[in-house]
Order: sequence, then C-alpha cells, then structure tokens
Amino acid sequence: MKDTRFTGSLFVFLLALLPCVFSACSSAPKQPAQTSLARDAAAVQLEQANREADRGNYALALSLASEARRLAISVDDPALRIRTGLSMGNSLFFLGRRDEADEVWRAAWEEAEAGGDAEMAAISRIYRARRDLLSLIIPANSLSRGLMPDETIADIRLRVQAEIGAVKTDPLSAALGWIVIGLAEKELGRYREAEDALRKALAIHDKERYLEQAAYDWYLIASVFSVAGQYDDALAALQEALSFDRRAENGYALGQDWLAIGDVYVKAGKRDQSAPAYHRAAEIFRAGGFTAEAEYAEDLYRSGHSGQGS
Repeated sequence: MKDTRFTGSLFVFLLALLPCVFSACSSAPKQPAQTSLARDAAAVQLEQANREADRGNYALALSLASEARRLAISVDDPALRIRTGLSMGNSLFFLGRRDEADEVWRAAWEEAEAGGDAEMAAISRIYRARRDLLSLIIPANSLSRGLMPDETIADIRLRVQAEIGAVKTDPLSAALGWIVIGLAEKELGRYREAEDALRKALAIHDKERYLEQAAYDWYLIASVFSVAGQYDDALAALQEALSFDRRAENGYALGQDWLAIGDVYVKAGKRDQSAPAYHRAAEIFRAGGFTAEAEYAEDLYRSGHSGQGS
C-alpha cells in the first residue's frame, strides 16, 4: 500500500508554500461564496409559471412550475422546494385535479412546518387557508355550494389574519393573505371590510408593479361592489382592471373583465348594454385561443342581443 504520510522535510516544505498559495489567491478574482445558477433558473421558471397561471394558462403553468421544482430539488433549496410545490398545487387545483393538488400542497405544507423557517411556514399556512376557502366557494360539485356554515369561512379569515404579520420579506405572499381575507369577508357579507382588505393587496401589487395581480385585485373589488348592489362602482373598478390587463397584455383576463362588465349590466337591468361587452369578451377569448370561454361569451352575447334570457 502506498505510504501517504508526510515526511518531516516535506511537511516543512508545504508549510513554506502556504504563504505563496494564499498570496497568489489574493491577486486573483475572489470566487463567489456560492453558485446560484440553478437557483436563479428555478426562480425565473417559478415566476413565469405564476404569471401563466395569472393568465389562465394552467397547463403551461404546471409544466413550468414542475421544471422549477426539479431544479429546486436538484440543489436542495428548501424555500424553492416549498414555493414550487405551492405553485404546482395551484395549477392542479384550477385544472380540476384536486386530489393531486392536495397531495402536492400537503407535501409543501409539511416541509414548511418541519423546516423551522417561520416565514415559510406562515406563507404555507396562508396558501392552505386559500385552498380551504376556494374549496368552499368553488366546490367540485356545484350542488354542494352553501352546505358549509359561515363560521368555517370566518375561521379561515382569522387563520390568515394571524399569519400575515410573520410574512416580512415576501410582499406577494402578504398580498395573497389580504386577498384571502377579502374573499372571506365578501362571503360573510362584510363588503366594506372586503374592499379594505383587497385594497391592501392592491397597494402591494401596485407598488411592486405586478400588473396582472393588480388587475385581479380591481376585478375582485368590482365583484364586491357588484354583490353589494353598487353597480356604478363595480363598472368603474372593472375599467381599472381593464387598464392594468391591457398594460400586461393579459388576453384571458381581458376577456374575463368584459364578461364581468356584461354581467354587471345585466344585474343593473341594462341588458341592452351587456351585449356589446359579451361580444367584446368573445372576440378576445377567440383571438387568444380560449375556445370554451369564447363560446360561453358568444352564447351570452346572443342572449343579450336578442333581449332574451334570465
């Protein structure tokens, strides 16, 4: 076997070399403390995934988030692992794959709770509350709507209120918390409180220049005004949503904005003004390749244009 022990003279020689080694290093560019190429790529993929989800492209969003998760796993980044899991669950939920969404979300929640990062745990719990609220207000079986007591929604609101203070470095997650609170307040019929919460989310998104999210905030504010019977305010809020979505070139959301404008006109007893809005929505959806949404809007346009329908 080869003897790898240093002899006395060799050891002295190596010690003599140490100053040379370190002085040579000091004259060369310092190496980075860590390499972050994969982390940066994962973060970019994740942001793009979330943007596509905001645009209604959930299949593409899921694909992008899945690749971001692969990168996050490859470098064993705990926060990115959790964030990519939360994003994947979001897309799976809106694709109607709720069992898969729950499985992915559960893994992210458990990792966040076990990781010792108080902020990530709080963010995870906000996402979990969002999932619980969406399951109540967008049930898989529409016939089950209304079977859950309001106390459950009030509990969700309180859960999120308890978590927002722990979110110090992630304004988008804090904004999500305010959206969940706003939606819960709306479901509870507390419309002024709902508007206030949603405007807090809007202030964050506007400051951070997240156009799609700011547009969605205005869309939600409009929905609060609509259920409260404040139709002029709802239409004004939807004009704000249109402005942001146009800047973001978010075709799917633009179609939804025009659909909502048509719905508000119908609720306000101005069916004749709803038809052009539905027609505009159908055009936008068709141009963007959202066929099912385009056909739905066209049906509403034909109903409104003929002066028939409920």
